[in-house]
Amino acid sequence: MQINPSGSGILLLPLALQLAGLTFAVIVDPYIGRKHKSVMLIIAALGCSLIAQNMVDYHLGVSAVNVLLRTLVCIFGYSVRPVILVLFFYIVGKRRSYLWAWILVAFNAAVHFTALFSSICFHIDENNHYIRGPLGFCCHIVSAVLLIYLGYLSVKEYNRVRKWEALFPISNVLMIIAAVVLDTFFVFENVLVSYTTVATVSSCVFFYIWLHLQFVREHEQALKEEQRIQIMMSQIRPHFLYNTLSTIQALCKTDPDKAFETTEKFGAYLRQNIDSLGEPKLIPIQKELDHVRIYAEIEAIRFPYVRVEYDTPDLDFRIPALTVQPLVENAVRHGVRIRSEGIITVRTRRTKEGHEITVQDNGRGFDAGAAETDDGTHIGLRNVRERVEQMCGGNLTVESVIDRGTTVVIRIPFQ
Repeated sequence: MQINPSGSGILLLPLALQLAGLTFAVIVDPYIGRKHKSVMLIIAALGCSLIAQNMVDYHLGVSAVNVLLRTLVCIFGYSVRPVILVLFFYIVGKRRSYLWAWILVAFNAAVHFTALFSSICFHIDENNHYIRGPLGFCCHIVSAVLLIYLGYLSVKEYNRVRKWEALFPISNVLMIIAAVVLDTFFVFENVLVSYTTVATVSSCVFFYIWLHLQFVREHEQALKEEQRIQIMMSQIRPHFLYNTLSTIQALCKTDPDKAFETTEKFGAYLRQNIDSLGEPKLIPIQKELDHVRIYAEIEAIRFPYVRVEYDTPDLDFRIPALTVQPLVENAVRHGVRIRSEGIITVRTRRTKEGHEITVQDNGRGFDAGAAETDDGTHIGLRNVRERVEQMCGGNLTVESVIDRGTTVVIRIPFQ
């Protein structure tokens, strides 16, 4: 069966433009690392070589017989297609060497090179026709194995990326499979560009889009992590550090044993805060309460009239690090120090929806509405709210009455 080559020839320009645009985009993309840029550029170069191979094979098929040259061109085309599939592994899987796949690629190339001295794979007859031999489907079988594994890697991405993003690699696999089927069972003579070449070039573009989305998301996560560390650092009050060191210095003269004990507690406090900088996940509520107790014991040295009470029957849940301690610190610093007897109560309880933490004080109180837009005094409160919302889907509410006290409630849904 014959078709007009001009129809498939129309595809040459858009295919070439796709590869040219892909190459430029990969080079200037700031999100893609050097290794992945190299892989994408190699894939683009091989895509160009496939288009060139298709064109040369077409012209050799309709011109005078040149058996050796056409045989070499066919060997190249059938050898390079599996190479592109293996390179796609490094885009989807990223972290493996895939030695077994390269062995299959080498085996496929070796089988097709037998066409130079045997017809066991294929040969070009005296009428300039491509004749498939007993091993003529070697490229198809190897490609099928590679495509199955590429599909497996793509499906695994459902566990790591947003589901709609994983459709990119999965669609590419299905598109290449469909193209291979069309080229295998609907063979046309003298076609300028094969279905497989079109699918491969288009997959290069789609894989680049997918890869770009992954790196953009990773960049966003890195920014969020940096923001999280900055928020954590903002919770470490320099005034508290300076005042504690001054207290320890004074105790060294008046009560050395107390100074030693306070230094030990202060070290534990700093260690917990620093450890929290590298803690991206939730921590047990008990660990956070232990940190609160250390902080409260240190503050009790400077403010003996301030007392922190605990009513915590519910301890079977996790929260972001440095969540309760900053609330207690706010209560001490901005609330109960004005009282002759300042009381801060920390409570936990289990509700129908999840877990609830309450930090209540009898301090000076404040305008809770104004605190939402305050860039200074209550920034720690907003930081805690943001981390509770982002890390565990909870929420934080504040009720405060001037000169009567403040109640902060954190609600954590069941994990």
